[in-house]
Amino acid sequence: MDNRRLILLTIFAFSIFMLWEGWGKYTNPPVAQVASTQAGSTTASADTSIPKASTQLSADGSVPVDTVSSGGSAPTLTVRTDSVVAQISADGGDIVRLELTRHKATADKTKNYVLLDNGTRHIYAAQSGLTGPGLPNHKTRFALPEGEQVMAADAQSLTVRLDAPTENGVSVSKLLTFHRNSYVIDVAYEIRNGSDAPLRTDAYFQFQRDGEAAETTEAMGVSTFTGPAFYTDANKFQKVKFENIADGSAKFAKKDDNGWVAMIQHYFVSAFLPEQGVPREYFARKINDKLYTAGTILPVDEIAPGATAAVSARLYAGPQEQKNLESIAPGLNLVVDYGWLTVVAAPLFWVLQWFHNLTGNWGWAIILVTCCLKALFFPLSAASYKSMAKMRTLGPRLQRLKEQHGDDKVRMQKEMMEIYKREKINPLGGCLPMVVQIPVFIALYWVLLGSVEMRQAPWLGWITDLSVKDPFFILPVIMGATMLIQMRLNPTPPDPMQAKVMMAMPIVFTFMFLFFPAGLVLYWVVNNTLSIAQQWKITKMIESGQKA
Repeated sequence: MDNRRLILLTIFAFSIFMLWEGWGKYTNPPVAQVASTQAGSTTASADTSIPKASTQLSADGSVPVDTVSSGGSAPTLTVRTDSVVAQISADGGDIVRLELTRHKATADKTKNYVLLDNGTRHIYAAQSGLTGPGLPNHKTRFALPEGEQVMAADAQSLTVRLDAPTENGVSVSKLLTFHRNSYVIDVAYEIRNGSDAPLRTDAYFQFQRDGEAAETTEAMGVSTFTGPAFYTDANKFQKVKFENIADGSAKFAKKDDNGWVAMIQHYFVSAFLPEQGVPREYFARKINDKLYTAGTILPVDEIAPGATAAVSARLYAGPQEQKNLESIAPGLNLVVDYGWLTVVAAPLFWVLQWFHNLTGNWGWAIILVTCCLKALFFPLSAASYKSMAKMRTLGPRLQRLKEQHGDDKVRMQKEMMEIYKREKINPLGGCLPMVVQIPVFIALYWVLLGSVEMRQAPWLGWITDLSVKDPFFILPVIMGATMLIQMRLNPTPPDPMQAKVMMAMPIVFTFMFLFFPAGLVLYWVVNNTLSIAQQWKITKMIESGQKA
């Protein structure tokens, strides 16, 4: 097999490999080998939207059939901080809508991005409550403070107190504490037992969401993962698909004293983060044909008559900013999932972020990272281009060989091998170095595709968002032109059909890259430009008889 055909197969193999890796990553997330949690297995009550702890966690975690439910449309309270605009429902004190003021909507950049949603596009809420007869859950009508709550300019936090109706002498307040310059919200319950009997209960924190995908990437039509995720020290990061919850095949850690539960989607995540060292149960269940829940149940120590107790968990609801996630909770940075190439992708992103801190622009950071990668693989690329250049000089001789032995393929192949041996040319030399670089290219592809830092990040001129396609398709056309130049620098394949296929490749790849994120196309343009310069220099040196 000649060098040109190998190059062709390598490029196509690279493309297919990218597609397959992307498909497998987002449609078949790895499943940990732990006990299976059947849909609805952790609940035995009439209301499946309210979780029930096992007897090992709480002595009385049941929920009565006559659960308090307000019915109808509940009043809401608006809370404004420097980072979010939240709507809190009187029913359960749930956060039913959350706008991120520092991230704009995908379609209309004059509006804030909506993460938690009360029906604009999705049903997606952060809910919590207590289990047990007469205790408030996410359907209980709470009393809301008067008027809109706005964080003061000189304040570092804002606490909203919601009071539930007192029942059987037990009074409960739910406190939501918002922090300046933060997407973390503290969710806490203060429980005052005014009865004459000990009180036992559990607290649950859950996300309720429809099963519809949040976003899809524009590159190759790959759908990014939307759904619950769990993390524990023992079982690590586990994604769970909605369809697995529905059919009872979902597998994830059920009990531990650490970890968190999250609802993840492209670029953004919401997660309940209980305190480490506290026993907890994790659950995921189907509520109806459209709604699912995933959450955690925390025990509350028995509360003696006249005593007070508290239980809390932190809620993170915001972008998947890698520089912040790991400091918020162990393992939270894993929601930015690069699959099996994380070992390569994570250092690449670190370098990319370092250059961004240096330049203040992600576009220039991509260009500098591309230059660094090109320098790193310079020896391999040089070897490849030397082989191509030598093959180019042999073009006339190979053409004559074809004319002499064109009808005898075996004889022609044998003569070609003899020429390669005499000229000390390795026909694989132009392709094997590419294979070494493919994992790096794929890793960088997922870094550029999956990092929220690229979302709506401008470069210059017409490129106002590196995470979406070039609006005028200028970069893809330039990329196609650079590929065409590279084809011209390569030796012409002796097979006319093969030559036509090779010359069609720039057109094919240009069409593919029309819909790739501009940041990724920018990388390929810079990489191709540097390759052209290197290849042209080496080719000229070989053709002039100089030592490259």
